[in-house]
Amino acid sequence: MDSTLVLFCFFNILPRILAEQEVENLSGLSTSPDKDIFVVRENGTTCLMAEFAVRIVVPFDVLAMNGIDLITEQAQITVPRGAEIQGKCGSTEAELQISWINDAYTFRLFFIKEAHNVSKGQDVFWKINKIQFVYDTKEPSHFINAVNPGKHTASSHHLSALVTPGGRSYECQAQQTLSLISSDHHKGVTISMSEVRIQPFDIKSDFMFSEAYKCITDQREQLEEMLPLILGIILALIIVITLGVYHIRQKMTANQVQLPRDRSQYKNM
Repeated sequence: MDSTLVLFCFFNILPRILAEQEVENLSGLSTSPDKDIFVVRENGTTCLMAEFAVRIVVPFDVLAMNGIDLITEQAQITVPRGAEIQGKCGSTEAELQISWINDAYTFRLFFIKEAHNVSKGQDVFWKINKIQFVYDTKEPSHFINAVNPGKHTASSHHLSALVTPGGRSYECQAQQTLSLISSDHHKGVTISMSEVRIQPFDIKSDFMFSEAYKCITDQREQLEEMLPLILGIILALIIVITLGVYHIRQKMTANQVQLPRDRSQYKNM
């Protein structure tokens, strides 16, 4: 009787627990064909949002024409629109998992929030501390005639990426490249991300990013775009000031009494 009651409670409570978390792939709403949009919600509230375009370059071996030597090819992989996602939210740790083609490919981002003591108090920030990419070289759309096909996992090591102040989202339009090491003979897998907007913690409004923290590259590009305008304004001010000074000097000169050059004329003054 007790075991029956336990099972009854389990199967009634489990759907409620699972229903508390929702994951949504909103990539169809993206204005960019390469950018994906993912949302994780818990208890009816958005707890993780991510937008980015990602390209993954995976090296793999194929046999040469002589049937003996190996040649390294490269697979160019992107996340398709219909990818499945899973997520996990927490106060200090979060995770986003994206899978496609029957789990032949799985891309995972791991986030962590930390606090460091500084002179003014605590400095809170979040970052990506780990990236994983699982791929199956038996999958024929990207891996053709791969030698010893099978599943491999590429992982980052001692990663500290997208470091962002607490309570803010990270934004970077520029491309960023990260390197992973694969279990397939330690080959290097390259992750290129662009058009990035991510926030895994402290989202205040549903489906709304908090204030953006722009990456250094975007800040530099923005400054370079504004520099000609700033220089133009400075040059215009210099011209206006120069003309103003010239006009004042001319006016002062015109108002001065003109003394005759011939000294004999001083008697008539």
